[in-house]
Amino acid sequence: MSGRCPKMPESARPAAAGGDVAERLAGRIAREGPISVADYMAEANAHYYATRDPFGRAGDFVTAPEISQMFGELIGIWLADLWIRAGRPSGLRYVELGPGRGTLAQDALRAMRGAGLEPPLELVETSPVLRRAQSERLPPARWHDDLSTVPDRGPLLIVANEFFDALPVHQYGDGRELRVHLEGGRFVRENGSPVTEASPASVAIVRDLSRRLVAQSGAALIVDYGHDRTGVGDTLQAVAGHAFADPWEAPGSRDLTAHVDFAALAAAARSEGVRICGPTTQGDWLEAMGIQIRAASLAKAAPERTAEIAAARHRLIAPSQMGRLFKAMALVAPSWPEPVGF
Repeated sequence: MSGRCPKMPESARPAAAGGDVAERLAGRIAREGPISVADYMAEANAHYYATRDPFGRAGDFVTAPEISQMFGELIGIWLADLWIRAGRPSGLRYVELGPGRGTLAQDALRAMRGAGLEPPLELVETSPVLRRAQSERLPPARWHDDLSTVPDRGPLLIVANEFFDALPVHQYGDGRELRVHLEGGRFVRENGSPVTEASPASVAIVRDLSRRLVAQSGAALIVDYGHDRTGVGDTLQAVAGHAFADPWEAPGSRDLTAHVDFAALAAAARSEGVRICGPTTQGDWLEAMGIQIRAASLAKAAPERTAEIAAARHRLIAPSQMGRLFKAMALVAPSWPEPVGF
């Protein structure tokens, strides 16, 4: 099952060529020699996200917030509960990394308002296309290219849903880093076994988040697909048109992701002094947060949507869908209370 939860794991459908991205990568390889998988992935995804809205039926994949409002609402309840039990500190900010269309934030903020929490919005997003979509749902928000310009005073409530899986990974095998070269006009990765992966970019961001939480207080919730123990295996994949695709074809025209190493992220965060809760499976976390009760409430309010709501709940929590592969993990400032759901 893809990190972007494609509807069917079938062979890749034709996708538009990556064009200038493929040309730039080919030119770089011609000048410098083979490049790392991380460099290939970073270049391809930078173009991909800067030039399209990839979400929904008309895009390439569907994420949890687009499946049901329940996902974002339960995150909002989780954040509000922590804030209340921390003593309702003032000056708090909501920060989201890679907020997509703004759907999750919109649902979470609606739930938070019910608890009396209406924090300013700080969105870390580099895509001009997605910033426009976010501005329609979240007009009061402020946008940032990275965490460095997020205000450094006041508690932070941070959310990162399906953010880390799109960050570049290095791949290793046979005791060396595996690299990407051109062979017959196609991008090809060197062979090596067994394949292991590392994402220094992900670790650096988690360290930054953790230092912020220690200095400013607050908590972060990370939800993504991956493994809770560092493992072995090639997890790089591509999705286009709601189907798995060839990651080495048409770079920049399809979403490239890799499994998130939650153990590596937890170790990095712990070294900066925050508490770690989880990871646990998305299904277990949503169950603990009351998704069954929320689904029943929505169905009671709109009986004609009962089947639709049940299908969405199943997709979010079933082990055969997103429930097991996707994980939830919290980073909590030392002075803040234990979060629920773990």
